Amino acid sequence: MTYTRRKFLKTAGITAILVALGGITFMKQPKVGAGTKNILKEKVIHSPHYINGEFRNFESIMPTSMDSDFLSSMKDILLPPKGTVFPDKPLPTIKTDIKSLPKNENFYIWFGHSSFFMQIDGKNILVDPVFSNYASPVFFINKTFPGTNIYAPNDMPDIDFLVISHDHWDHLDYATIMALKPKIKNIICPLGVSAHLEYWGFSPSIIHEGDWSSKIELPDNWQFHILPSRHFSGRLTEKNQTLWSSFAIISPNKKIFYSGDGGYGNHFKRIGEMFNGFDFAIMENGQYNTSWAQVHMMPEEMAQASMEIKARNVLPVHCGKFALSPHTWKDPFIRIQKASMNKNYKLLTPKIGEVIYLDDKKQQFDKWWEI
Repeated sequence: MTYTRRKFLKTAGITAILVALGGITFMKQPKVGAGTKNILKEKVIHSPHYINGEFRNFESIMPTSMDSDFLSSMKDILLPPKGTVFPDKPLPTIKTDIKSLPKNENFYIWFGHSSFFMQIDGKNILVDPVFSNYASPVFFINKTFPGTNIYAPNDMPDIDFLVISHDHWDHLDYATIMALKPKIKNIICPLGVSAHLEYWGFSPSIIHEGDWSSKIELPDNWQFHILPSRHFSGRLTEKNQTLWSSFAIISPNKKIFYSGDGGYGNHFKRIGEMFNGFDFAIMENGQYNTSWAQVHMMPEEMAQASMEIKARNVLPVHCGKFALSPHTWKDPFIRIQKASMNKNYKLLTPKIGEVIYLDDKKQQFDKWWEI
């Protein structure tokens, strides 16, 4: 047995023991969220997508197998070769003062992974914010890449609309959400996620949740369409008790699509036909692997999905901050740039914190990952 394998098995064994010893105490921590019995409200159990005790995808997914490829993938994530899965030096970023930007501009700022901010038609939208140093139940797993965690909740202005795509730790972060709580005016989320938010003290009056294909209409001609994705949910032991989703965000002057997490499927074409295209699409592009190919898209599939939803501009996310898969940290950027050549959309690849002005069609971005 090699030293690396022994080290991996030792780390896994110690983790298993700690989980077993501290399980009961850990499960009672607020950050874990609402348990299954608190999630199962009437509108959840009566959803047509809640089948035999759990939410189901339109297109089924195969469970991840505990085969040698999967175990090898986990080893590469926990014990990666230097400079591959995890960058060996700080990534280039820009710390933009969001609060100082003009209120009449439409813009987008990426915070790494799937966290981003948009100011559109005078409203502030924050999506899947994770400003903690790790995206997991424990501090030693899913740490941020060096130099990437440059934003904090106090850097955010008031939030008109907080959008949460699902309840996984890399999209719904307890510490971040609680720090933002006084600034949040409305929350939009798929079915069941409200149980976590209410458990953490958010008023039900500001939470707007819905099933797939539901439309949430808010003041000033804003619409949030909760749409399908091909994924799964759960914060710890509960499985698929809350829904996962993509979104169409319709303002008076812009149409935005956010894929959330999920594998490639026929829902993209249906969404493109339903909305006749989007001005901008924020698309999952990272944390893919053949062992879980049905729940996370490959970059080439992301390019195809972007074509099918008829996006005019595409922004890749779910990369650049955490390593949840054994691909190299820069692989998502290299592959999506190649896959996007000669496509009918413009690929936009800003640094973390770099402003994209949504009405500026001439803005260009460098290949910052080639450091």
